[in-house]
Amino acid sequence: MQKKWWTLLGVCGGTFMLLLDTTIVYVVLPDVQADLNAGFADLQWVIDGYALALAALLLTSGTLADRFGRRRLYTVGVVLFTLASLLCGLAHSPLMLVLARIFQGVGGSVMFATGLALLAGSFQGKERGTAFGVWGMVTGLASAIGPVAGGLISSGISWRGIFLINVPIGILVALIVALRVDEAKSPFARRLDLPGFALLTSGLVTLVYGLIRAGENGWGESRALTFLIVGGVLLAAFLVVEARVEQPMFELRLFRIPTFVGGSVAAFAMNGSLFAMFLFLAIYFQEVLRYSSLETGVRLLASSLAMLVASLVAGRISARVQPRFLIGVGLLLVGAALLLMGGVDARSGWEHFLPGLVLGGLGAGLVNPPLASTAVGVVDFSRSGMASGVNGTFRQLGVSAGVAVLGSTFAVVIGNRLRDGLAGVPVVGDRTDQLVSLVRSGEIDRAAALVPEAQRGTVQRLAVEGYVDGLNTLLHLSAGLALVGGLASLLLIRAADFEGAQHPKAPDAAAPPAPVTAEN
Repeated sequence: MQKKWWTLLGVCGGTFMLLLDTTIVYVVLPDVQADLNAGFADLQWVIDGYALALAALLLTSGTLADRFGRRRLYTVGVVLFTLASLLCGLAHSPLMLVLARIFQGVGGSVMFATGLALLAGSFQGKERGTAFGVWGMVTGLASAIGPVAGGLISSGISWRGIFLINVPIGILVALIVALRVDEAKSPFARRLDLPGFALLTSGLVTLVYGLIRAGENGWGESRALTFLIVGGVLLAAFLVVEARVEQPMFELRLFRIPTFVGGSVAAFAMNGSLFAMFLFLAIYFQEVLRYSSLETGVRLLASSLAMLVASLVAGRISARVQPRFLIGVGLLLVGAALLLMGGVDARSGWEHFLPGLVLGGLGAGLVNPPLASTAVGVVDFSRSGMASGVNGTFRQLGVSAGVAVLGSTFAVVIGNRLRDGLAGVPVVGDRTDQLVSLVRSGEIDRAAALVPEAQRGTVQRLAVEGYVDGLNTLLHLSAGLALVGGLASLLLIRAADFEGAQHPKAPDAAAPPAPVTAEN
Protein backbone atom coordinates (compact mmCIF):
# COMPACT_ATOMS: atom_id res chain seq x y z
CA MET A 1 0.00 0.00 0.00
CA GLN A 2 1.31 3.46 -0.92
CA LYS A 3 2.44 5.63 1.96
CA LYS A 4 -0.20 8.27 1.29
CA TRP A 5 -2.89 5.71 2.11
CA TRP A 6 -1.07 4.84 5.33
CA THR A 7 -1.18 8.57 6.07
CA LEU A 8 -4.93 8.59 5.53
CA LEU A 9 -5.29 5.55 7.79
CA GLY A 10 -3.19 7.10 10.56
CA VAL A 11 -4.94 10.47 10.46
CA CYS A 12 -8.40 8.90 10.33
CA GLY A 13 -7.50 6.55 13.18
CA GLY A 14 -6.45 9.46 15.36
CA THR A 15 -9.51 11.47 14.39
CA PHE A 16 -11.74 8.52 15.22
CA MET A 17 -10.19 8.29 18.69
CA LEU A 18 -10.56 12.01 19.36
CA LEU A 19 -14.17 12.30 18.23
CA LEU A 20 -15.22 9.02 19.81
CA ASP A 21 -13.90 10.36 23.10
CA THR A 22 -15.86 13.60 22.71
CA THR A 23 -19.24 12.04 21.99
CA ILE A 24 -18.79 9.40 24.68
CA VAL A 25 -17.98 11.99 27.35
CA TYR A 26 -21.25 13.88 26.85
CA VAL A 27 -23.32 10.79 27.57
CA VAL A 28 -21.53 9.68 30.76
CA LEU A 29 -21.16 13.04 32.52
CA PRO A 30 -24.07 12.36 34.91
CA ASP A 31 -22.35 9.09 35.90
CA VAL A 32 -19.11 11.01 36.45
CA GLN A 33 -21.00 13.53 38.58
CA ALA A 34 -22.47 10.81 40.78
CA ASP A 35 -19.24 8.82 41.18
CA LEU A 36 -16.89 11.76 41.85
CA ASN A 37 -19.45 14.00 43.60
CA ALA A 38 -18.86 16.67 40.96
CA GLY A 39 -20.84 19.89 40.66
CA PHE A 40 -22.30 21.42 37.49
CA ALA A 41 -19.26 23.71 37.12
CA ASP A 42 -17.00 20.64 37.37
CA LEU A 43 -18.88 19.02 34.50
CA GLN A 44 -18.44 22.16 32.41
CA TRP A 45 -14.71 22.11 33.10
CA VAL A 46 -14.46 18.46 32.04
CA ILE A 47 -15.56 19.66 28.59
CA ASP A 48 -13.99 23.12 28.58
CA GLY A 49 -10.63 22.09 30.06
CA TYR A 50 -10.13 19.80 27.09
CA ALA A 51 -11.46 22.29 24.54
CA LEU A 52 -9.45 25.21 25.93
CA ALA A 53 -6.20 23.27 25.81
CA LEU A 54 -6.97 22.42 22.20
CA ALA A 55 -7.85 25.99 21.28
CA ALA A 56 -4.86 27.55 23.05
CA LEU A 57 -2.24 25.13 21.72
CA LEU A 58 -3.43 24.39 18.19
CA LEU A 59 -1.67 27.38 16.63
CA THR A 60 1.57 26.74 18.47
CA SER A 61 1.31 23.07 17.53
CA GLY A 62 0.95 24.05 13.88
CA THR A 63 4.12 26.14 14.08
CA LEU A 64 6.02 23.33 15.80
CA ALA A 65 4.81 20.88 13.15
CA ASP A 66 5.98 23.12 10.31
CA ARG A 67 9.40 23.42 11.96
CA PHE A 68 10.08 19.94 13.35
CA GLY A 69 7.94 17.77 11.09
CA ARG A 70 4.25 16.99 10.94
CA ARG A 71 4.63 13.22 11.21
CA ARG A 72 6.88 13.56 14.25
CA LEU A 73 4.53 15.97 16.03
CA TYR A 74 1.46 13.92 15.15
CA THR A 75 3.07 10.84 16.71
CA VAL A 76 3.93 12.80 19.85
CA GLY A 77 0.34 14.03 20.03
CA VAL A 78 -1.05 10.50 19.80
CA VAL A 79 1.26 9.32 22.60
CA LEU A 80 0.31 12.24 24.86
CA PHE A 81 -3.40 11.74 24.21
CA THR A 82 -3.13 8.04 24.97
CA LEU A 83 -1.30 8.62 28.27
CA ALA A 84 -3.82 11.30 29.26
CA SER A 85 -6.68 8.92 28.51
CA LEU A 86 -5.14 6.45 30.94
CA LEU A 87 -4.98 9.18 33.61
CA CYS A 88 -8.64 10.10 32.98
CA GLY A 89 -9.63 6.49 33.53
CA LEU A 90 -7.76 6.45 36.85
CA ALA A 91 -9.08 9.81 38.15
CA HIS A 92 -10.40 9.75 41.72
CA SER A 93 -11.60 13.37 42.01
CA PRO A 94 -13.14 16.05 39.77
CA LEU A 95 -9.88 18.04 39.88
CA MET A 96 -7.79 15.08 38.75
CA LEU A 97 -10.21 14.37 35.91
CA VAL A 98 -10.18 17.99 34.75
CA LEU A 99 -6.36 18.11 34.84
CA ALA A 100 -6.16 14.85 32.89
CA ARG A 101 -8.63 16.23 30.35
CA ILE A 102 -6.41 19.30 29.93
CA PHE A 103 -3.49 16.94 29.31
CA GLN A 104 -5.66 15.15 26.74
CA GLY A 105 -6.27 18.50 25.08
CA VAL A 106 -2.53 19.10 24.80
CA GLY A 107 -2.10 15.84 22.88
CA GLY A 108 -5.25 16.42 20.89
CA SER A 109 -4.10 19.89 19.85
CA VAL A 110 -1.01 18.46 18.18
CA MET A 111 -3.09 15.83 16.39
CA PHE A 112 -5.68 18.33 15.18
CA ALA A 113 -3.05 20.83 14.01
CA THR A 114 -1.05 18.31 12.01
CA GLY A 115 -3.63 15.79 10.81
CA LEU A 116 -5.28 17.83 8.07
CA ALA A 117 -1.91 19.27 7.03
CA LEU A 118 -0.56 15.72 6.58
CA LEU A 119 -3.51 14.91 4.33
CA ALA A 120 -3.16 18.14 2.36
CA GLY A 121 0.52 17.44 1.71
CA SER A 122 -0.02 13.81 0.73
CA PHE A 123 -2.97 14.13 -1.66
CA GLN A 124 -3.54 16.37 -4.67
CA GLY A 125 -6.38 17.02 -7.10
CA LYS A 126 -9.34 14.66 -7.01
CA GLU A 127 -7.56 12.35 -4.58
CA ARG A 128 -7.52 15.16 -2.04
CA GLY A 129 -11.31 15.39 -2.24
CA THR A 130 -11.51 11.63 -1.76
CA ALA A 131 -9.17 11.76 1.23
CA PHE A 132 -11.09 14.54 2.93
CA GLY A 133 -14.34 12.76 2.13
CA VAL A 134 -13.06 9.62 3.88
CA TRP A 135 -11.94 11.77 6.81
CA GLY A 136 -15.43 13.28 7.00
CA MET A 137 -17.02 9.84 6.93
CA VAL A 138 -14.80 8.76 9.82
CA THR A 139 -15.96 11.76 11.85
CA GLY A 140 -19.53 10.70 11.19
CA LEU A 141 -18.82 7.10 12.17
CA ALA A 142 -17.14 8.13 15.43
CA SER A 143 -20.05 10.40 16.25
CA ALA A 144 -22.53 7.65 15.35
CA ILE A 145 -21.17 4.95 17.62
CA GLY A 146 -19.97 7.26 20.40
CA PRO A 147 -23.22 7.74 22.34
CA VAL A 148 -24.17 4.06 22.29
CA ALA A 149 -20.61 2.91 22.99
CA GLY A 150 -20.47 5.30 25.92
CA GLY A 151 -23.74 4.01 27.29
CA LEU A 152 -22.71 0.38 26.86
CA ILE A 153 -19.32 0.85 28.49
CA SER A 154 -20.66 3.00 31.33
CA SER A 155 -23.59 0.68 32.04
CA GLY A 156 -21.64 -2.55 31.64
CA ILE A 157 -18.31 -1.58 33.21
CA SER A 158 -17.85 2.03 34.34
CA TRP A 159 -17.54 5.51 32.92
CA ARG A 160 -13.77 5.04 33.30
CA GLY A 161 -13.83 2.56 30.43
CA ILE A 162 -14.65 5.28 27.92
CA PHE A 163 -11.19 6.74 28.45
CA LEU A 164 -9.32 3.46 28.78
CA ILE A 165 -10.61 2.33 25.38
CA ASN A 166 -8.36 4.97 23.81
CA VAL A 167 -5.20 3.20 25.01
CA PRO A 168 -5.09 0.30 22.49
CA ILE A 169 -6.36 2.56 19.68
CA GLY A 170 -3.69 5.15 20.43
CA ILE A 171 -0.88 2.58 20.49
CA LEU A 172 -1.93 1.23 17.07
CA VAL A 173 -2.22 4.70 15.50
CA ALA A 174 1.16 5.78 16.88
CA LEU A 175 2.85 2.71 15.37
CA ILE A 176 1.22 3.26 11.95
CA VAL A 177 2.25 6.92 11.76
CA ALA A 178 5.77 6.41 13.12
CA LEU A 179 6.57 3.50 10.79
CA ARG A 180 4.55 4.10 7.61
CA VAL A 181 4.04 7.84 7.09
CA ASP A 182 6.53 10.13 5.33
CA GLU A 183 7.84 13.18 7.15
CA ALA A 184 6.67 16.60 5.95
CA LYS A 185 8.10 19.96 6.94
CA SER A 186 7.69 23.51 5.74
CA PRO A 187 10.95 25.06 4.47
CA PHE A 188 9.63 28.37 5.74
CA ALA A 189 8.74 27.34 9.29
CA ARG A 190 8.21 30.21 11.71
CA ARG A 191 9.69 30.92 15.10
CA LEU A 192 7.60 30.24 18.17
CA ASP A 193 5.46 33.22 19.11
CA LEU A 194 5.70 32.97 22.89
CA PRO A 195 4.06 36.36 23.70
CA GLY A 196 1.12 35.46 21.46
CA PHE A 197 0.82 32.02 23.02
CA ALA A 198 0.85 33.45 26.55
CA LEU A 199 -1.77 36.11 25.78
CA LEU A 200 -4.10 33.72 23.92
CA THR A 201 -3.93 31.03 26.60
CA SER A 202 -4.39 33.38 29.56
CA GLY A 203 -7.15 35.30 27.77
CA LEU A 204 -9.17 32.21 26.89
CA VAL A 205 -8.85 30.62 30.33
CA THR A 206 -9.73 33.87 32.11
CA LEU A 207 -12.73 34.55 29.88
CA VAL A 208 -14.18 31.04 30.18
CA TYR A 209 -13.61 31.01 33.94
CA GLY A 210 -15.58 34.26 34.14
CA LEU A 211 -18.42 32.79 32.09
CA ILE A 212 -18.68 29.67 34.24
CA ARG A 213 -18.43 31.68 37.46
CA ALA A 214 -21.19 34.00 36.23
CA GLY A 215 -23.43 30.97 35.82
CA GLU A 216 -22.77 29.92 39.41
CA ASN A 217 -22.98 33.31 41.13
CA GLY A 218 -24.89 35.55 38.71
CA TRP A 219 -23.79 37.86 35.91
CA GLY A 220 -23.64 40.80 38.28
CA GLU A 221 -21.03 39.28 40.60
CA SER A 222 -17.98 41.55 40.70
CA ARG A 223 -15.38 38.77 40.47
CA ALA A 224 -17.09 37.19 37.45
CA LEU A 225 -17.24 40.58 35.72
CA THR A 226 -13.58 41.19 36.53
CA PHE A 227 -12.52 37.92 34.93
CA LEU A 228 -14.66 38.62 31.86
CA ILE A 229 -13.15 42.08 31.42
CA VAL A 230 -9.58 40.91 31.99
CA GLY A 231 -10.08 38.03 29.56
CA GLY A 232 -11.37 40.42 26.91
CA VAL A 233 -8.42 42.77 27.41
CA LEU A 234 -5.91 39.90 27.14
CA LEU A 235 -7.48 38.67 23.90
CA ALA A 236 -7.47 42.21 22.48
CA ALA A 237 -3.78 42.47 23.41
CA PHE A 238 -3.20 39.16 21.62
CA LEU A 239 -4.61 40.60 18.38
CA VAL A 240 -2.44 43.72 18.72
CA VAL A 241 0.69 41.62 19.25
CA GLU A 242 -0.13 39.32 16.32
CA ALA A 243 -0.54 42.33 14.03
CA ARG A 244 2.92 43.65 14.95
CA VAL A 245 5.27 40.69 15.40
CA GLU A 246 7.35 39.56 12.45
CA GLN A 247 6.31 35.90 12.62
CA PRO A 248 2.94 35.60 14.39
CA MET A 249 1.37 32.32 15.43
CA PHE A 250 -1.96 33.69 14.18
CA GLU A 251 -1.37 35.37 10.83
CA LEU A 252 -4.18 37.91 10.66
CA ARG A 253 -3.59 38.40 6.93
CA LEU A 254 -5.23 35.04 6.36
CA PHE A 255 -8.50 36.78 7.15
CA ARG A 256 -8.13 38.78 3.96
CA ILE A 257 -9.22 35.58 2.22
CA PRO A 258 -13.05 35.52 2.32
CA THR A 259 -13.24 31.73 2.18
CA PHE A 260 -10.90 31.40 5.14
CA VAL A 261 -13.10 33.77 7.13
CA GLY A 262 -16.22 31.86 6.14
CA GLY A 263 -14.65 28.54 7.09
CA SER A 264 -13.56 29.88 10.48
CA VAL A 265 -17.03 31.26 11.23
CA ALA A 266 -18.61 27.98 10.14
CA ALA A 267 -16.25 25.96 12.36
CA PHE A 268 -17.11 28.10 15.39
CA ALA A 269 -20.85 28.04 14.66
CA MET A 270 -21.01 24.28 14.08
CA ASN A 271 -19.26 23.35 17.31
CA GLY A 272 -20.81 26.14 19.36
CA SER A 273 -24.37 25.22 18.42
CA LEU A 274 -25.32 21.57 17.90
CA PHE A 275 -22.22 19.97 19.39
CA ALA A 276 -22.32 22.15 22.51
CA MET A 277 -26.04 21.42 22.87
CA PHE A 278 -25.39 17.66 23.05
CA LEU A 279 -24.08 18.15 26.59
CA PHE A 280 -27.33 19.72 27.78
CA LEU A 281 -29.53 17.29 25.86
CA ALA A 282 -27.70 14.37 27.51
CA ILE A 283 -28.16 15.94 30.95
CA TYR A 284 -31.86 16.64 30.25
CA PHE A 285 -32.51 13.09 29.04
CA GLN A 286 -30.94 11.58 32.14
CA GLU A 287 -31.99 14.02 34.86
CA VAL A 288 -35.50 14.96 33.71
CA LEU A 289 -36.59 12.10 31.44
CA ARG A 290 -34.84 9.61 33.74
CA TYR A 291 -33.02 7.59 31.08
CA SER A 292 -29.81 5.71 31.83
CA SER A 293 -26.58 6.55 30.01
CA LEU A 294 -27.20 3.64 27.61
CA GLU A 295 -30.81 4.67 26.96
CA THR A 296 -29.64 8.24 26.38
CA GLY A 297 -26.98 7.06 23.95
CA VAL A 298 -29.51 5.03 21.98
CA ARG A 299 -31.79 8.05 21.65
CA LEU A 300 -28.99 10.36 20.54
CA LEU A 301 -28.04 7.72 17.97
CA ALA A 302 -30.71 9.15 15.65
CA SER A 303 -28.61 12.29 15.18
CA SER A 304 -25.36 10.38 14.89
CA LEU A 305 -26.65 8.00 12.22
CA ALA A 306 -28.09 10.88 10.22
CA MET A 307 -24.71 12.60 10.49
CA LEU A 308 -22.96 9.49 9.19
CA VAL A 309 -25.30 9.15 6.20
CA ALA A 310 -24.96 12.84 5.29
CA SER A 311 -21.16 12.63 5.62
CA LEU A 312 -21.12 9.74 3.15
CA VAL A 313 -23.19 11.77 0.69
CA ALA A 314 -21.11 14.91 1.19
CA GLY A 315 -17.89 12.97 0.64
CA ARG A 316 -19.20 11.62 -2.67
CA ILE A 317 -20.45 14.92 -4.05
CA SER A 318 -17.76 17.24 -2.65
CA ALA A 319 -15.85 17.22 -5.94
CA ARG A 320 -18.93 18.43 -7.85
CA VAL A 321 -20.71 20.72 -5.36
CA GLN A 322 -19.11 23.93 -4.14
CA PRO A 323 -18.13 23.82 -0.45
CA ARG A 324 -20.13 26.94 0.36
CA PHE A 325 -23.37 25.19 -0.54
CA LEU A 326 -22.63 22.10 1.52
CA ILE A 327 -21.43 24.10 4.53
CA GLY A 328 -24.01 26.87 4.28
CA VAL A 329 -27.01 24.63 3.72
CA GLY A 330 -25.77 22.23 6.39
CA LEU A 331 -25.59 24.96 9.03
CA LEU A 332 -29.00 26.30 8.05
CA LEU A 333 -30.40 22.80 8.55
CA VAL A 334 -28.72 22.66 11.97
CA GLY A 335 -30.33 25.97 12.91
CA ALA A 336 -33.73 24.78 11.75
CA ALA A 337 -33.27 21.53 13.70
CA LEU A 338 -32.51 23.35 16.94
CA LEU A 339 -35.58 25.53 16.49
CA LEU A 340 -37.61 22.40 15.79
CA MET A 341 -36.47 20.91 19.10
CA GLY A 342 -37.67 24.02 20.95
CA GLY A 343 -41.08 24.33 22.52
CA VAL A 344 -40.29 21.71 25.17
CA ASP A 345 -42.69 21.46 28.11
CA ALA A 346 -42.82 19.32 31.24
CA ARG A 347 -44.86 16.66 29.40
CA SER A 348 -42.52 16.33 26.41
CA GLY A 349 -40.98 12.91 25.90
CA TRP A 350 -37.85 12.14 23.92
CA GLU A 351 -39.99 11.73 20.78
CA HIS A 352 -40.37 15.51 20.77
CA PHE A 353 -36.64 15.80 20.02
CA LEU A 354 -36.45 13.06 17.37
CA PRO A 355 -37.21 15.12 14.20
CA GLY A 356 -34.76 17.82 15.25
CA LEU A 357 -32.06 15.30 16.12
CA VAL A 358 -32.33 13.70 12.68
CA LEU A 359 -32.38 17.02 10.83
CA GLY A 360 -29.47 18.36 12.87
CA GLY A 361 -27.44 15.24 12.16
CA LEU A 362 -28.06 15.60 8.43
CA GLY A 363 -26.94 19.22 8.53
CA ALA A 364 -23.80 18.48 10.54
CA GLY A 365 -22.91 15.63 8.19
CA LEU A 366 -22.99 17.98 5.22
CA VAL A 367 -20.69 20.45 6.97
CA ASN A 368 -17.83 18.30 8.24
CA PRO A 369 -16.12 16.96 5.07
CA PRO A 370 -15.94 20.24 3.08
CA LEU A 371 -15.11 22.26 6.19
CA ALA A 372 -11.94 20.22 6.64
CA SER A 373 -10.66 20.94 3.13
CA THR A 374 -11.69 24.59 3.30
CA ALA A 375 -9.16 25.22 6.06
CA VAL A 376 -6.08 24.21 4.09
CA GLY A 377 -7.39 24.42 0.53
CA VAL A 378 -7.14 28.20 0.20
CA VAL A 379 -3.53 28.70 1.36
CA ASP A 380 -0.18 27.61 -0.07
CA PHE A 381 1.49 24.51 1.34
CA SER A 382 3.93 26.42 3.54
CA ARG A 383 1.00 27.83 5.52
CA SER A 384 -1.15 24.69 5.68
CA GLY A 385 -0.02 23.87 9.22
CA MET A 386 -1.04 27.31 10.46
CA ALA A 387 -4.30 27.23 8.50
CA SER A 388 -5.21 23.83 9.92
CA GLY A 389 -4.39 25.10 13.41
CA VAL A 390 -6.53 28.22 13.03
CA ASN A 391 -9.49 26.18 11.79
CA GLY A 392 -9.12 23.75 14.67
CA THR A 393 -8.84 26.66 17.09
CA PHE A 394 -12.16 28.06 15.94
CA ARG A 395 -13.75 24.61 16.27
CA GLN A 396 -12.59 24.30 19.87
CA LEU A 397 -13.41 27.91 20.67
CA GLY A 398 -16.92 27.09 19.53
CA VAL A 399 -17.11 24.18 21.98
CA SER A 400 -15.54 26.01 24.92
CA ALA A 401 -17.46 29.25 24.40
CA GLY A 402 -20.67 27.38 23.61
CA VAL A 403 -20.51 25.18 26.70
CA ALA A 404 -19.50 28.13 28.91
CA VAL A 405 -22.14 30.58 27.63
CA LEU A 406 -24.92 28.02 27.35
CA GLY A 407 -23.98 26.48 30.69
CA SER A 408 -24.01 29.85 32.43
CA THR A 409 -27.35 30.72 30.86
CA PHE A 410 -28.75 27.31 31.81
CA ALA A 411 -27.65 27.74 35.43
CA VAL A 412 -29.08 31.27 35.68
CA VAL A 413 -32.46 30.27 34.21
CA ILE A 414 -32.77 27.26 36.54
CA GLY A 415 -31.72 29.35 39.54
CA ASN A 416 -34.20 32.12 38.78
CA ARG A 417 -37.09 29.70 38.32
CA LEU A 418 -36.32 27.92 41.61
CA ARG A 419 -35.81 31.09 43.63
CA ASP A 420 -39.03 32.62 42.31
CA GLY A 421 -40.99 29.45 43.00
CA LEU A 422 -39.53 28.81 46.45
CA ALA A 423 -40.00 32.39 47.63
CA GLY A 424 -43.46 31.51 48.93
CA VAL A 425 -42.41 28.29 50.67
CA PRO A 426 -41.47 29.32 54.23
CA VAL A 427 -40.10 25.93 55.32
CA VAL A 428 -37.27 26.21 52.77
CA GLY A 429 -35.76 29.20 54.52
CA ASP A 430 -32.02 29.61 54.02
CA ARG A 431 -31.72 26.35 52.08
CA THR A 432 -32.64 27.99 48.78
CA ASP A 433 -29.04 28.39 47.58
CA GLN A 434 -28.25 24.79 48.50
CA LEU A 435 -31.32 23.55 46.65
CA VAL A 436 -30.42 25.60 43.58
CA SER A 437 -26.87 24.23 43.60
CA LEU A 438 -28.06 20.63 43.83
CA VAL A 439 -30.66 21.00 41.09
CA ARG A 440 -28.13 22.65 38.74
CA SER A 441 -25.88 19.64 39.26
CA GLY A 442 -28.69 17.27 38.32
CA GLU A 443 -29.35 16.03 41.85
CA ILE A 444 -33.08 16.75 41.85
CA ASP A 445 -34.01 13.88 44.18
CA ARG A 446 -31.31 14.84 46.68
CA ALA A 447 -32.55 18.43 46.65
CA ALA A 448 -36.13 17.32 47.26
CA ALA A 449 -35.00 15.19 50.21
CA LEU A 450 -33.81 18.33 52.03
CA VAL A 451 -37.33 19.71 52.48
CA PRO A 452 -40.35 18.31 54.34
CA GLU A 453 -42.24 15.63 52.46
CA ALA A 454 -45.17 17.96 51.81
CA GLN A 455 -42.91 20.30 49.79
CA ARG A 456 -40.92 17.67 47.88
CA GLY A 457 -43.34 17.59 45.00
CA THR A 458 -43.08 21.37 44.69
CA VAL A 459 -39.28 21.26 44.56
CA GLN A 460 -39.32 18.51 41.93
CA ARG A 461 -41.91 20.36 39.82
CA LEU A 462 -39.95 23.63 39.97
CA ALA A 463 -36.73 21.79 39.10
CA VAL A 464 -38.28 20.23 36.00
CA GLU A 465 -39.80 23.58 34.97
CA GLY A 466 -36.38 25.20 35.41
CA TYR A 467 -34.75 22.57 33.21
CA VAL A 468 -37.48 23.02 30.59
CA ASP A 469 -37.13 26.81 30.55
CA GLY A 470 -33.35 26.53 30.44
CA LEU A 471 -33.32 24.01 27.60
CA ASN A 472 -35.72 26.09 25.47
CA THR A 473 -33.54 29.16 25.97
CA LEU A 474 -30.39 27.27 24.96
CA LEU A 475 -32.03 25.79 21.87
CA HIS A 476 -32.99 29.25 20.64
CA LEU A 477 -29.54 30.72 21.33
CA SER A 478 -27.70 27.88 19.61
CA ALA A 479 -30.11 27.98 16.66
CA GLY A 480 -29.32 31.66 16.15
CA LEU A 481 -25.59 30.92 16.07
CA ALA A 482 -26.02 28.12 13.52
CA LEU A 483 -28.19 30.27 11.25
CA VAL A 484 -25.68 33.13 11.33
CA GLY A 485 -22.89 30.67 10.51
CA GLY A 486 -24.85 29.27 7.58
CA LEU A 487 -25.53 32.68 6.06
CA ALA A 488 -21.89 33.73 6.54
CA SER A 489 -20.72 30.57 4.78
CA LEU A 490 -22.95 31.17 1.77
CA LEU A 491 -21.77 34.76 1.48
CA LEU A 492 -18.03 34.34 2.11
CA ILE A 493 -16.87 30.95 0.81
CA ARG A 494 -16.04 31.08 -2.90
CA ALA A 495 -14.47 28.81 -5.51
CA ALA A 496 -11.93 31.40 -6.70
CA ASP A 497 -10.01 31.20 -3.44
CA PHE A 498 -9.43 27.46 -3.90
CA GLU A 499 -8.24 27.95 -7.47
CA GLY A 500 -5.70 30.57 -6.40
CA ALA A 501 -4.03 28.50 -3.67
CA GLN A 502 -0.69 26.93 -4.59
CA HIS A 503 0.04 23.33 -3.58
CA PRO A 504 3.25 21.52 -4.58
CA LYS A 505 3.24 18.03 -6.01
CA ALA A 506 5.54 16.82 -3.25
CA PRO A 507 5.15 17.67 0.40
CA ASP A 508 8.75 18.90 0.71
CA ALA A 509 8.71 21.16 -2.31
CA ALA A 510 10.62 24.31 -1.52
CA ALA A 511 9.04 27.24 -3.25
CA PRO A 512 8.80 30.64 -1.62
CA PRO A 513 5.40 31.30 -0.10
CA ALA A 514 3.02 33.39 -2.11
CA PRO A 515 1.81 36.58 -0.49
CA VAL A 516 -1.45 36.15 1.39
CA THR A 517 -4.09 38.24 -0.35
CA ALA A 518 -7.80 38.07 -0.95
CA GLU A 519 -7.13 36.50 -4.33
CA ASN A 520 -5.07 33.46 -3.26
